[in-house]
Amino acid sequence: MFTRPVFEPDRAASLAFVDARGFGVVCAYDGGKPVASSLPFCLEYLSDGTPCVSFHVARGNALAGLADRQSSCLSSPKPSWLFAVNGADAYVSPHWYASPDQVPTWLYQAVHLSGPVRIMTGQQLADHLDALSARFESWLAPKPPWTTSEVTAGRREAMMQAIVGLVMTVEEIEGSFKLNQHKSDVDHVAVATALVRQPDAAAQLLASEMRALRPQLFASGTTQWDAMTMPEGTM
Repeated sequence: MFTRPVFEPDRAASLAFVDARGFGVVCAYDGGKPVASSLPFCLEYLSDGTPCVSFHVARGNALAGLADRQSSCLSSPKPSWLFAVNGADAYVSPHWYASPDQVPTWLYQAVHLSGPVRIMTGQQLADHLDALSARFESWLAPKPPWTTSEVTAGRREAMMQAIVGLVMTVEEIEGSFKLNQHKSDVDHVAVATALVRQPDAAAQLLASEMRALRPQLFASGTTQWDAMTMPEGTM
């Protein structure tokens, strides 16, 4: 990943972002071309604090075969795979800045994790599926969580036979939270104000992230943010 230092989050912020997202694109190389899939995952940690990404793919997925071949080559170094985790993104028009002579840009948040991948063994796949469903079902609270016990034993076993569980040991973390950190306060407020007024939820989320970067600019009182976000006719 290419990122300018001003946009680069620290390790803790990158991992927190990854953990909050829970969905990304995993990519490997089969010797001739890239192979990728979009997948949900769980971020976990080894006893020494090393982060790991646990996920699964269909047994027919090329990634499963690639992991199997790599796992069988015990004497050779394991190649790194890439897990790209993207957040909200939005276009920014030059007209939104308070300052003149601006150009179009795109704001976004993304973290790339890389490291070797191994196949889960024994009870690990069942534990992974329980952890994965528990994590995402918790997002739907207060709905009672769905659990794998609600599936008949035969169907559960058949489904598990159809997938392969994988674990990436994260060796490198790269992040870019491009939120106009290099712009002046007045331009920061102007762009955040324009974004929050867009109908797109991603643009509104990025506006909130920009506001969190410089909260003093959006303190209660009469600010450009307050004026622009007030319903029409209330001023």
